[in-house]
Amino acid sequence: MQTRLFTKARRAWLVALGAIIAAGLLAPVGAQAAAPAGCAALKEKYPDWKGKTLVNAINPHTPGYESIHPKDPSKYVGFDIDLGEAIGDCLGFKLTYKPVTFAALLTTLASGQADIVISDIYATKERAKAADFITYSKVFDGVLVAKGNPKGINGINLSMCGAAAAENTGYVEVPLIQDLGPQCKAAGKPEPTLQLYDNNANCIQAILAGRADTYVNDVNTVDQAVKAYPDKLEKAIAVTIPYSVGIAVPKDKPKFRDAVMAALIEVQKAGIHQELLKKWELDPANFKEPDILTAD
Repeated sequence: MQTRLFTKARRAWLVALGAIIAAGLLAPVGAQAAAPAGCAALKEKYPDWKGKTLVNAINPHTPGYESIHPKDPSKYVGFDIDLGEAIGDCLGFKLTYKPVTFAALLTTLASGQADIVISDIYATKERAKAADFITYSKVFDGVLVAKGNPKGINGINLSMCGAAAAENTGYVEVPLIQDLGPQCKAAGKPEPTLQLYDNNANCIQAILAGRADTYVNDVNTVDQAVKAYPDKLEKAIAVTIPYSVGIAVPKDKPKFRDAVMAALIEVQKAGIHQELLKKWELDPANFKEPDILTAD
């Protein structure tokens, strides 16, 4: 029975994913438009990457941000894919992609197997020990639960005591939920339990199969899951967490970091960033002007 449920649920998820991707593929492609006028000067200022092909490490399991092309599994589509290519166009480089688990994104970058990470990764001081970040998006998380919210979960708080939470390995939500343990014990309640998975789809499947009670992640990801399974899932609440999404670059390449930052500014000034949010049906409130986050 569980196998049959998993198969039906995954089929529904893939159908919804296809619809999201199809909408994006049919919309005007900002990343393929002419590069902003200011990019010509940037190619002169940062010539080292002009004509090069760089590797972007991605975890391609977040519909709307980065996912496998529905008709060509060798290609990837989504907001982050288009944004990265717009930045590449501005500086004169092309991108290829290396798919890895989320937990391996920064180690792949640090080992030299990738040149950049544009993959819906939250920039934190802890992660900045492994890479420098150019932040470009605000973070709003959604709390995904089964339809009807049977456990009455209303945030990352004591309402999660005793609940089973499905989360992605390496995500910032993991320690937030772990930190509830002592608080729950002090309140005389059971601690929440964690189930760790490698991607969003498996976390969502855990709720559908009844193995988990909740999943906390980017609100757009949660909204897409509810859209895919409106009779089985709902968003309990949206919460703000104190992070930004960032582009990760090697710590020993500050010139490249500065070039990416400058190109992102030009892309934003040209309105491409906002166009891509609309194209991929992402909340325009996510937009933020870029900053650099380092461990220093």
